[in-house]
Amino acid sequence: MHNLGFTRSVQRANHAVHTPDTFIRTQIPGMRQAAAIVHTSPAMGAAFTQYTAEMESGGTLGTCARQRFIFVLEGNIEVELGTDHHVLERNDYSYLPHGVDHRVIAAEPARLAVIEKDYLTANGSSPHEPIFASESLVKGQPLMGEPDLIVRGLLPDTMAFDFAVNTMTYQPGAALSMVEVHMMEHGLLMLEGGGIYRLDDEWYPVTAGDFIWMGPYCPQWFGAIGKTPAKYLIYKDWNRHPLDFARRNGG
Repeated sequence: MHNLGFTRSVQRANHAVHTPDTFIRTQIPGMRQAAAIVHTSPAMGAAFTQYTAEMESGGTLGTCARQRFIFVLEGNIEVELGTDHHVLERNDYSYLPHGVDHRVIAAEPARLAVIEKDYLTANGSSPHEPIFASESLVKGQPLMGEPDLIVRGLLPDTMAFDFAVNTMTYQPGAALSMVEVHMMEHGLLMLEGGGIYRLDDEWYPVTAGDFIWMGPYCPQWFGAIGKTPAKYLIYKDWNRHPLDFARRNGG
């Protein structure tokens, strides 16, 4: 059905909002019986790649020489590390450091949020061991003491990690207490509910399924609207000196 060119998707120099009506599927080398919706990449100006993998039963992701973070949106998968097999279901996740040989296989039709990034060392840091866990078992913390805004940190906050991935859950009417401006960039996938996102000096309605990229120093704020909680999965680069961040784009 034609919509006469209307979409909520926008692309700006320091941010983007991409909505499901504009998603295009593509193949990434090594994928089998699977497709990727590439939400952000260096072509956009990001220093990481984030995509949604849509996998048929028996489908696989290709190998990855970079760090890889996987969050299961639907279905279940198996991650093979040599002779070790790890089954991940909805809301489970895995961190796989660069150089770790692994296979990702869909046991049934599945959708995955996948983040891949080159590793930045700092002061002799080295990647963490692989992680397999469930978001539902991570203890939530109120953000700045706000009980209606709960953050769950999915990766340990140690210098071994050069990025963080969190979920943030807002009760209806909850909002960030300030407009944030910082050197980190974000990749954000709306999981549930919706609300209003301020990016730079513009305001966008967002809902489950939308993806947002926020570049460094983009002013940002979110407030939840509706009768159900709003929840998103959010990436940020982290734990590195500001001059290290220049290396993320080859500076």
